Amino acid sequence: MRAQEPALALALLLPVMASAQEGASVAVDEVVVTATSRPEERSHIAGTVQVVDEATIRRSTATSLTDLLAEQGIGFLSEWSPGQTSLNIRGGATDGQGRDYRSQVLVLVNGRRAGTANLSKLSPSEVARIEIVRGPASVVYGSQAMGGVINLILRDARNSPGGLLEGSGGSWGLAEGRARYGTTLGGVDVYAGLSGSRRDDYRVGGGARLDNTAYKHGGIAGAFGGEVGALGYLGFSARTDGIYDAGFRGSSWSPFNRDNRRNHSADLTLDGASSDGTLSWHLQAYAVRDQDSFRWNSPITRSSAGLPAPGTLLDRNDRTLDIIGTRLQPVVRPWTGAEWLLGLDLEYSTLRSDRFRIPAPGASSAQVPPYDNNQTDHNAGLYTELSQRLLDDRLTLRGGVRRTWGVTSFDSTPNLPLQRSRDADYDATTWSAGATFLPVPSVALRANVSTGFRAPTATDLAADFTAVGGGRTFGNPNLKPETSQQYEVGAALFRPGLRLDVALFQNTLSGRITTRLRPGVANTSDYINNPGDILVRGLEGQAELNFASWLGWTEWRWRGTANAAWNFDMQDRGAPATANRHEVERMYRWQAGLATTFGQGDQWDVTVQGILRGELFYNTEENLLVPTAEPSREYIHRKGAYGLVNLRGSVQVLPGTVPGLRAFGAINNILDRNYHALFIATEQQPYLSDPRFSNGGRGNSAPGREFVAGLRFTF
Repeated sequence: MRAQEPALALALLLPVMASAQEGASVAVDEVVVTATSRPEERSHIAGTVQVVDEATIRRSTATSLTDLLAEQGIGFLSEWSPGQTSLNIRGGATDGQGRDYRSQVLVLVNGRRAGTANLSKLSPSEVARIEIVRGPASVVYGSQAMGGVINLILRDARNSPGGLLEGSGGSWGLAEGRARYGTTLGGVDVYAGLSGSRRDDYRVGGGARLDNTAYKHGGIAGAFGGEVGALGYLGFSARTDGIYDAGFRGSSWSPFNRDNRRNHSADLTLDGASSDGTLSWHLQAYAVRDQDSFRWNSPITRSSAGLPAPGTLLDRNDRTLDIIGTRLQPVVRPWTGAEWLLGLDLEYSTLRSDRFRIPAPGASSAQVPPYDNNQTDHNAGLYTELSQRLLDDRLTLRGGVRRTWGVTSFDSTPNLPLQRSRDADYDATTWSAGATFLPVPSVALRANVSTGFRAPTATDLAADFTAVGGGRTFGNPNLKPETSQQYEVGAALFRPGLRLDVALFQNTLSGRITTRLRPGVANTSDYINNPGDILVRGLEGQAELNFASWLGWTEWRWRGTANAAWNFDMQDRGAPATANRHEVERMYRWQAGLATTFGQGDQWDVTVQGILRGELFYNTEENLLVPTAEPSREYIHRKGAYGLVNLRGSVQVLPGTVPGLRAFGAINNILDRNYHALFIATEQQPYLSDPRFSNGGRGNSAPGREFVAGLRFTF
């Protein structure tokens, strides 16, 4: 890290930083819905919940949810490409390709499975609020919620009334536009939104152009709803979002690969309550289609002997995940202070993949199976949670249990002639228990213990795929489900203009499904259950402060937020004995997202934002020079910490004439830092890549200094 960056990060941390609502006080006891699937105050929830609110989303110039959450210190985000990311929260990780069905972090849209864990595919444009539950702290969710839950709450006419028109442009041909409007017509709430963006190849810190980093994005959403008598509020929403022609350099630094990634969904919900409040209900039916189309190639690959070999001129892999499901969640209040949630989840999904390759001259012309086996999955979850408030609502006790049953069918898969189709049953019991106590009205103490799981997929159980770069991976029919168990204690202080939260946790993941090189066979791996546990112990903190209210300012605003984590113990107890390190890979040791906002009323504001990302350990898939860049192909690298600084601001234009017109701008990565969140070989000399396998690329770096400017009109 450069010497000036820690000092800047520390300077940003001193006034701990931004806000829940512009011009309003910090919400002292904010209501959230994700942890228990019903509205509850954060002070009464036994687990840690982090919120990215509407004002934070509005102030950000992030073009993807990956960038937005990275600014907030949510967890490790790999930032593979403009259209692909993976993340890690409390040791639970998503797959590098964003495969929803292989994720240990559950990504939701309006409370149901999103169909993708690849946040770069999704735009922030139609997201009104994000709630993050850290760890497996809820029985409301089944398979995958081992490291946490990220719930994207979409815009509708109730949370986003009125209209917005916005356009912006910036460095490297960036062009963005969005429009939305929400209103009530004849008692029916109606909402529509539209967004789109594009960007050319960017330049890295120091000015070098990084080929194949361009993208295009487009999305549209609509919703309507209204009261239907005693049944409650009936709502329907539909949306599509995607990133297109997105460059994917990947671990081979490829200047050729392109992705198209799309996510579509429709939801029907019914929310109501009895007149006396003793019974309420939530019913949701949904359909999701998630599609990925990879147009990749690798003219030169690594052979089983570790030498260059002819590869492919085209390696196209298409996959479609279709999901239909329903959730029924009644809540009974049988006596004073008690809430009893009952839940039933039913879901059916199919995964279909195909692959076609054109070999390079001299390569084998044989086709190979796609990255993912075709599968059909049926699952059901039955769960209950009882909470009881005592001592004038100062003490809340809660406990819940969930039973999940499922069948994964290994279906006929292209180019896999020797496959043996079969059904694999799975079942799991997960539970949680916790308590919160308010010794005084402004202090909340909490503790919880909880468990989670993830069932193996057909790919885990029976894979036989060849990677673009030549490596081959086989499935394992004897895999067991992954499980996790978490212990957590925490405390929160909340007063007008102030909220502080701290949590100490231990999350243990057992039987993690991973790959291991096959002994004596080069370039070949097998899926296995990690023979030892993944153990993560950490300390997390959140802060929201309104300095202006403390100082009694009425015309001026000065606010701040901070989100930070220190994973002081990250053990991979199943790492091979020959490994040079035994820390958990692809997970930050420490990180922080910091910001401070200063302004005058609604006339103007300036936000300074700092992002600190700590050391990382990674056995990279890149073909690095040996021994110049690494002593061996199985060497686990340590990436040091680095920091970024962003500047954002906005000002009213013609306030007396057009009060809703606002100009905004940003300078991202002010220090023009050349960095990457994951890759070892960055675009700078001397090159660390092995030129024999580089196919023209020599490293990956994130964007350098970027300028953005635009106009926003609200009405």
